[in-house]
Amino acid sequence: MPRAVREQQMLDAAVRIFGQRGYRAASMDEIAEVAGVSKPLVYLYLNSKEDLFTACIRREAAALVAAVRGGVSGGASGGVSGAGGADRQLWAGLQAFFTHTAERPDAWVVLHSQARTHGEPFAAEVAVMREEIVAFVTSLIAEAAREAHRNPELAEREVAGLAQALVGAAESLAGWANGDVSVSAKEAAATLMNFAWAGLGELMEGRRWAPAP
Repeated sequence: MPRAVREQQMLDAAVRIFGQRGYRAASMDEIAEVAGVSKPLVYLYLNSKEDLFTACIRREAAALVAAVRGGVSGGASGGVSGAGGADRQLWAGLQAFFTHTAERPDAWVVLHSQARTHGEPFAAEVAVMREEIVAFVTSLIAEAAREAHRNPELAEREVAGLAQALVGAAESLAGWANGDVSVSAKEAAATLMNFAWAGLGELMEGRRWAPAP
């Protein structure tokens, strides 16, 4: 079997065990057994438990980012114009995000829970992924504002804050949806879309909420 294929088998097994057992409790013996290889071979390919966990984080982070970008590209349907285009892109991106995290629940646990709670260098790896997604969402919101022709230049700080809020809400909802088998990826995406777009749509039209004086 080619090395690259066998290595992916090991990573598949590791994601499953890390997701279900947690980083501390996961054993290289169990990972090797699930992968169908010897423990020395796992060490030969991936050096250590820390390196193996880091490789899992990098692979799953790249897959999640690619899924979201692919969903948005597909949702554009060959071109976007006006606020309707912006909401289609956001909807497509959210569906892609929740579908991916639902289909790979162990990977989501690795990224969202395990990597963040075991310190460096794991948390830093996830931070890179999150920054990329936030930057992508920031560009979508800024583009939507330009296309609406009502408020073409939202303050950079405001756009960045909206993107952070949206990504944070998506992360929380993914945990909720994955913990309840009755919640579909589409339902989770629609929940966040209804929550977010009502406010974003108003903002794109130049209507802002402000506290009473």
